[in-house]
Amino acid sequence: MATTVSAVSPSYATGITSRGIIIQSKAPSLPSLHRRSTAAGGGRAVQCQAKAKGKTFWDAMSFSGPGPERINGRLAMVGFVSAVAVEVMRGEDLAAQLANGGVLWFAGAAALLSVASLVPLFRGVDASDRSDAPMTADAEIWNGRFAMLGLVALAATEYVKGGPLV
Repeated sequence: MATTVSAVSPSYATGITSRGIIIQSKAPSLPSLHRRSTAAGGGRAVQCQAKAKGKTFWDAMSFSGPGPERINGRLAMVGFVSAVAVEVMRGEDLAAQLANGGVLWFAGAAALLSVASLVPLFRGVDASDRSDAPMTADAEIWNGRFAMLGLVALAATEYVKGGPLV
């Protein structure tokens, strides 16, 4: 008769007992949740600790974590705007931009934006907590998705055309 408790965010914990009872607790910090088992041979205490701080690196960068799509979206937005801007100013297609030092700029931007995106997550700040209309967290995700599609479409169009888009 064990209790399962998992931390959903730094200030919210929920759990389901083996009997299907849902335990919810909201508090700024959850030092521990105690439950005594009443089953035969009872008297066992089940303790679960919830983290009071933000996410770990592996939580933030897991497949369903908040980091990967947000970071990739931000990189795609910066990459799409800068690729089109350089193409308009210099007349170079995407392949020429990458060959002329674009890989180093990409690596630097990727490192900078990754660190800048992960630091708030480690401190327990969620993007939806700081979003105001029209700059919502969902709008940022969708803009990042469209920028990813835009980069792929730009590369494909330049490949088919055989040169820069502009």
